[in-house]
Amino acid sequence: MAYEMQIRQTQDRVKIRSPWAAALLPIVTLGIYHLVWWYRVNREMRDYGASKGYDLGQNPTNSLLAVFPGMLIIVPPLVTYWRGTKRAMGASRLAGQEPLNGWIALLLYVFIAPALWAYVQVSLNHVWEAEAEPLEGMPAPPPPSDQMPPPLSPEPPAGEPPAADPPPPGPTA
Repeated sequence: MAYEMQIRQTQDRVKIRSPWAAALLPIVTLGIYHLVWWYRVNREMRDYGASKGYDLGQNPTNSLLAVFPGMLIIVPPLVTYWRGTKRAMGASRLAGQEPLNGWIALLLYVFIAPALWAYVQVSLNHVWEAEAEPLEGMPAPPPPSDQMPPPLSPEPPAGEPPAADPPPPGPTA
């Protein structure tokens, strides 16, 4: 489920989306969702950058046109994904978040492009969680789960043998 939020001190809206949706819906919809997603995340980054006084893109329509029909020329999608990743990195830095790793993004693009889309969406979700507030009357996104794995059983101090199981009851000789 996507959670619509509003960037603080602006009227601009952003969405916290499922990274699974960003990765898998383009496959199910034969690429249509990816075009919509790419336009929207570029628009959200542009609006966020403008609210902070930074350039995180000027025209999301150009980013969309670079993907389709630009894919017929091959080079425009490469440029728009590279620039879009740089914009997501810039948005993360503006929000004081850890930016996504450019090398990981490159490897994901080359080997598993849908994983790149999910990776970018996760990074943007962190930015929106830090910099936006839920719309009035809309549910807030659930907090990230901080479930820790169960603790290990305490180890005996060095030099002491581990406690042995008691001998089984029975006759002794």
